[in-house]
Amino acid sequence: MALALEKKRPYLSREAGWNFDNSYLNLSEVFYRHVRPTIYPVPQMVIFNSALAEELGLRVEFFTSESAELFTGNELPEGAQPIAQAYAGHQFGVFTMLGDGRAILLGEQITPEGRRFDIQFKGSGLTPFSRRGDGRAALGPMLREYIMSECLHALGIPTTRSLCVAATGEGVWRERLLPGAVLTRVAASHIRVGTFEYAALLFAHTGDIKPLEELALYSIRRHYPEILEEESPYELFLKRVMEAQISLIVKWLSVGFIHGVMNTDNMAISGETIDFGPCAFMEEYHPLTCFSSIDYEGRYAYSRQGPIGFWNLCRFAESLLPLFSLDPQKAQAQASKVLEDYDRLFEKEYLQVFGQKLGIEKAQEEDLGLIKEFLAILEEEKHDFTNAFRALGEAYQKESSFFSASSRFKHFQKKWKKRLKRENPSVVERLLQEKNPAVIARNLKVEEAIAKAEQGDLSYLHRLLDVVRKPYEENSENEEFRRPAGIPYRTFCGT
Repeated sequence: MALALEKKRPYLSREAGWNFDNSYLNLSEVFYRHVRPTIYPVPQMVIFNSALAEELGLRVEFFTSESAELFTGNELPEGAQPIAQAYAGHQFGVFTMLGDGRAILLGEQITPEGRRFDIQFKGSGLTPFSRRGDGRAALGPMLREYIMSECLHALGIPTTRSLCVAATGEGVWRERLLPGAVLTRVAASHIRVGTFEYAALLFAHTGDIKPLEELALYSIRRHYPEILEEESPYELFLKRVMEAQISLIVKWLSVGFIHGVMNTDNMAISGETIDFGPCAFMEEYHPLTCFSSIDYEGRYAYSRQGPIGFWNLCRFAESLLPLFSLDPQKAQAQASKVLEDYDRLFEKEYLQVFGQKLGIEKAQEEDLGLIKEFLAILEEEKHDFTNAFRALGEAYQKESSFFSASSRFKHFQKKWKKRLKRENPSVVERLLQEKNPAVIARNLKVEEAIAKAEQGDLSYLHRLLDVVRKPYEENSENEEFRRPAGIPYRTFCGT
């Protein structure tokens, strides 16, 4: 039953474009708890994503400064039925029972084109899953997710999006007092590998397979409906999720993105980037680059993201085993048959994506050596990852000023250009420009934008967003955003 509106505000009504469905509530109640967001005293709009709002079918003119009451959860839009989702997860390899400790799902917005997106508040207060947390969020980490998700989206990488950040008017303690905020997040769904781990644990404890089965069927209908009528839908489900995760991780690698906390509860079965609090973009290339302050052993370092993706998928497969067969040996054999293809599919995707970054339209296995040689040059000579790949556009035409001091690159360049003679020159030029961004959300620029925003100055934040939303443009206006900082950098989770 939908909650009654406390106030008939225009921005809460269907006239504003809200078109909620709540299909997740059709699942067993073990998967969620009904909950209301915390009321905050002096809410204030910080930033609103008008372009995303229009994509969702919302009428932008309805959302003004007063809408902060909505985007902090003080008021709820028509049709919203807020819940906190239950799930589990392996955090740094250790299994933990979890759930939305500071997030509340309002429902699913159906766009005019019929697409379905979760609308979720993050930082909206205590839930039954908060454990020892306060359910709040600080302004800085919420702005960070807003910036990084916009950057990833512009780079063509599947990601959750940020509709709004609103300040709560309350302080949040994170070693020191920080301004509080709520992020409104948009996602294909918030169903995680950890959601299936939770359902599998329920089956192990109760022997009732129904919750696991209904979660799987719901997820397939929502994300992979084409496999519903196939002979082995659950095996195909594992395969589709595996393919989506491989594609996502390779895209991260191609732009030097490091998620930072690839726990199973942070891996969406839709194949979107989600919950990437301590994320960052690598500058100086090194395979073991790791920024997260809580990743003491570098478990989620840049080059380990592929292997960790496989580890997470193994946990997903384990959760699905009862659906494959109640005979454990038969179920494991079926899952293993799917998973044994991971390395081959990953290398194939990696070869194609990185091959195109070198200007090769359809890379062959022989081209992998060329890719590795270029990366070895970057590592040995401590080059900036983004700028080095971007400089290939110049190096294809003439001697590159970026690599002018590198005799090793000149040796590579001869072999590379010889290989490119087998390609269409116009395609090579297009790929070198379209697959190698000029701009990323550089770490210290993000920190600078956040620091100024916390002091009430949003001008630099908007300038940074303007730049990262056009990552392939190269001009004098974004030149300062292309320079690496060249100093050590650490990221923090913000919880």
